[in-house]
Amino acid sequence: MSHKVGIIGGDGIGPEVIAEGLKVIAASGIDIDLHNYDLGGSRYIKDGTILPDSILEEWRGLDALYLGAVGTPEVPPGIIERGLLLKMRFELDLYINLRPFVKEATEDTEDHNFIVIRENTEGTYAGEGGFLRKNTSHEVATQGSVNTRLGVERCIRYAFELANKRDDKHLTLVHKTNVLTFSGDLWERTFNAVATEYPQIETEYNHVDAACIYMVQDPKRYGVIVTDNLFGDILTDLGGAVSGGIGLACSANLNPEKTAPSMFEPVHGSAPDIVGTGQANPTAAILSGALMLDFLGEIEAAKKIENACAKPETQKGTTTEIGDAIAKLVTT
Repeated sequence: MSHKVGIIGGDGIGPEVIAEGLKVIAASGIDIDLHNYDLGGSRYIKDGTILPDSILEEWRGLDALYLGAVGTPEVPPGIIERGLLLKMRFELDLYINLRPFVKEATEDTEDHNFIVIRENTEGTYAGEGGFLRKNTSHEVATQGSVNTRLGVERCIRYAFELANKRDDKHLTLVHKTNVLTFSGDLWERTFNAVATEYPQIETEYNHVDAACIYMVQDPKRYGVIVTDNLFGDILTDLGGAVSGGIGLACSANLNPEKTAPSMFEPVHGSAPDIVGTGQANPTAAILSGALMLDFLGEIEAAKKIENACAKPETQKGTTTEIGDAIAKLVTT
């Protein structure tokens, strides 16, 4: 079976790491029908294009999207992020951001294996707010957080279902209910209500600042974490840091009902300072490709790729050499 996948190499090291991801997927024997799209900061500089509605409609006919990285120093912050990445999340209803963190035990650290489920279409990233008397000494800026019962509940339900598939059956809600007394209250009440339907799941609540401490000191305490958009963005970068580095951090932006294609991407950014040097680690992009295959039902191939990426010998060499090493293990 062939899967129709939109490829967005993007900017900086994005095309380099996606090339290695596609190499490894090809080595797994999975057939992918590639549809390439020139989008990102470089395209915006060239002709002002960010994400036309016509391309968005084309994507609705695809099975998945595979993105490298977008953003260039020449484009002011927010233009590509809101115009491309957030537009994709909102328009395709990619309401689940899933980021797994796995680390093998070493002489100095224990192993851990936890997943962060981040609500991906609401919160502060919904864009509520604005300026009053901008660029004056009396300027006011407001930034609201949008939280709906629908958005919160479907995210929490997804997290409970995921926790139920794990051996540890443990789910932690992370928020800041002692200060964010409106949005936090909605999240906590919804979490507790849904929890009554899953008596087999052990639940816990952490304030986000406490979760940052625990994730560094004792990441093994976590199974699945569910949290809002902003807290999830911060926690998942920390999760990457405690799990071997941001170069290993993969992610899935999911439409669980598959009414539109889901999008898979590494979270390390475009790293323009190392473009073309061979220093970019493609493992996060390769693992994002494995998440994509798993979501598309190619579970065996996804597992082979994950296992290959976990081998220490695959983490040495240039961008291409790492990709070659992983592809070789996948084919054996």
